[in-house]
Amino acid sequence: MSNVTGPGTAQDRNRLFEQLVDRYQEPVLRMCYYCLCDKTQAEDAAQETFLKLYRTLDNYRGDCSEKTWIMKIATRVCYDMNHSGWFRFMNRHVTPEMLPAEEEPEKRNDAELAEAVMKLPYKLREVILLYYYQGMNVNEIADALNLSHSSVSGRLKRGREKLKKMLEGRELDE
Repeated sequence: MSNVTGPGTAQDRNRLFEQLVDRYQEPVLRMCYYCLCDKTQAEDAAQETFLKLYRTLDNYRGDCSEKTWIMKIATRVCYDMNHSGWFRFMNRHVTPEMLPAEEEPEKRNDAELAEAVMKLPYKLREVILLYYYQGMNVNEIADALNLSHSSVSGRLKRGREKLKKMLEGRELDE
């Protein structure tokens, strides 16, 4: 994976943006859906993510990978939407059938696990989703969320513990 560098011409900028959208459209939409638990809101958040990406394309310094940078934008957009006043009044109950199709369904086919993840507190859920569903490592997550390495590790540990308690007594497919 190559890192983004500021494009020279408007045509280069547009071509680079199209490549990023093609490469990250599905992972961003999925991440937004997992964070917001609403398809329409996730689509809006994904669109807002790519609008912000386009506006800041020239500012990318290459300090982190493309994926980390884009997921950082997406998680900030979702966080802002999650904490807006009108969003608190929405019915955001999510069932596994409502989740968008995944790239590797054989790895993530446990409906009970998906439901449990969606019931986690937001701070734990976002770290679990970035780690397990987006395949980001602890350092990438720390960069994306502006957290320390130890904070991310702690949230992962607490998230796993909560999931274990929620699913205790049930066999999980690994």
